[in-house]
Order: sequence, then structure tokens, then C-alpha cells
Amino acid sequence: MELPGYDLAAAQRLDATFAALADPTRRAILARLVQGEASVTELAAPFAISQPAVSKHLKVLERAGLVARSRDAQRRPVRVEAKPLEEASAWIDGYRRALEANFARLDTLLESLKTERGLAPRSPSRRRATGRARRTRKDA
Repeated sequence: MELPGYDLAAAQRLDATFAALADPTRRAILARLVQGEASVTELAAPFAISQPAVSKHLKVLERAGLVARSRDAQRRPVRVEAKPLEEASAWIDGYRRALEANFARLDTLLESLKTERGLAPRSPSRRRATGRARRTRKDA
């Protein structure tokens, strides 16, 4: 089944990005790489795991397009790639904007219902004062 406007390739890239970001070790590796290129040995140093384990994490990050390796003589430095993170951020921002629009419509509806019923909107300070007064009466 195909959904109109649904980009399967983009969805698969997002899946790979979020799967890679789901692991705290991989997020820590990315955080380190944001500071600049590093070798596998340099990336493995702060972790209590072996270099082969770090290499496996790097393969997941590489398949997701989050990191790339280059060759510098004997050294194979790893660097972060921003595009998948930008795509994930844009995807999240789309949902954030939609939810904010929903909340704005709900606020408008609630205000119109208050107006229809003759209820004056209460200010946040009045709500707090009323709440304190209620608690004081109950405690007394």
C-alpha cells in the first residue's frame, strides 16, 4: 500500500538515523565527532568497550550516513555527516509545528467557549491566588 506524499526512501533513512541514535554509545561517539575527526582508537579511549565493539557502532552510524571514513596514509579518520541529522530535525520540526497549530486552535476554541458562557479568562496570578486560598481554607 502506498500513501500519497509518503517518501519510502526518506522514511527508511529516518528509520536508520533514529535506530543509530537509539544507542547511548553511538550518541556519545557522535558528540565526540562533532568536535572534529578522530580515529577508532581515539573514539574507543573513553569507553569501557573494545575497539572492535566501537567499530561495530561505527558501522551502524556509517550505514545510517551519520559518519564517514576517509583515508590518511595509515590512519582512517572518522567524521560526522550532518545531512541525516538535518533530515531528522526537519521531520521533528514538522510535527512540532503541527502540534503547536493544534494547541493554538484549542486555545482559540477554549477562549470562545469561555466568552460564550460569560466566563472571564483568569490570569495565571489569579489562579495561583485562588488555589492558595482554597488550600488555606481546607487546612484551617
